[in-house]
Amino acid sequence: MLITQQSKIDTYYQALVERATDFVGIFYVGVKTTSVFCIATCHARKPKKENVEFYTSFKEALDAGYRPCKVCKPTENANQAPEPVERAIKMVKDNPKEKVTDYQLKQCEISPELVRRWFNKHYGMTFQTFQRMYRINNALKELKDGKNATNAAFDSGYESLSGFGYTYKKVVGKSPKNSIEHSVILISRLTTPLGPMFVCATDKGICLLEFVDRRMLETEFKDLQRLLKAKIITGENQHIKQTKKEMGEYFSGQRTHFDIALDTPGTEFQNSVWNCLHQIPYGETRSYQQQAESINNPKAVRAVASANGFNRISIIIPCHRVIGKNGKLTGYGGGLERKRWLIDHEKAHRVK
Repeated sequence: MLITQQSKIDTYYQALVERATDFVGIFYVGVKTTSVFCIATCHARKPKKENVEFYTSFKEALDAGYRPCKVCKPTENANQAPEPVERAIKMVKDNPKEKVTDYQLKQCEISPELVRRWFNKHYGMTFQTFQRMYRINNALKELKDGKNATNAAFDSGYESLSGFGYTYKKVVGKSPKNSIEHSVILISRLTTPLGPMFVCATDKGICLLEFVDRRMLETEFKDLQRLLKAKIITGENQHIKQTKKEMGEYFSGQRTHFDIALDTPGTEFQNSVWNCLHQIPYGETRSYQQQAESINNPKAVRAVASANGFNRISIIIPCHRVIGKNGKLTGYGGGLERKRWLIDHEKAHRVK
């Protein structure tokens, strides 16, 4: 929300002047004279106090018409994990079979409290749960490669087969014996110029790519697990790694189409609409009416709009390229200002 309390405005402005690192992510400052917004540590020349206003989230600054500062990149840097948290995550990824303890974190001069707070805020889970999911995902891969449950359990650092079985079933939803033929949905997080996103993937491909503040995201997670008959756990596979690479290229203006494999559970009609979205050229837009006509069902405008709304893979399946018949921007799960930014971004980088 827009900050109107004068004492807070005074405090935030002082933090802006001092480039206070502990205020990163606490506020976003909109500069009226340039129409950009920044985080506390921005190194750009400081604006006068009467020319700024403060918001509690970057999405509110976007909605107010401000664009991200190119110097401090507020939507990226305010949501990236702090350097100590990045090191803690790397410890987990480098040693997926070992439990990283608070003692080990302290030995590396990493505050366990900082790590716990960040994970609760940005992942909605504890650091220990994050670790547990990584270890179980690693065990699942080994089970599918033919390793028996006993060896998978002890190789994953568990001291007993029963403890491994209990944790495995709690995370995956099935026992090790009954889950080999079933897939899981892996979830990871990436930062973009428009804010952090969650990316989910099965063995087949990407099944979700959404901004973390998207409305109804929890409902999407539940629907996805129901449709794919799989549980969501933290981890990465090749599809997720490829998505992060291609998304980086997209936002830098180097990529105009995606090569990522997709897994899109839905009705036949929904998939026909989503396939139609793929046909809209980069840097161009279509109306819902044109989209309905392209699937040979010109009267299905509302049904097409509804199917667009059920698209769980934003940007890659480009529902942001669909606008109203009158040329105005209409509904977008990530927010209209993000939709406007994406359309402008593609127009600016389109090869003419």
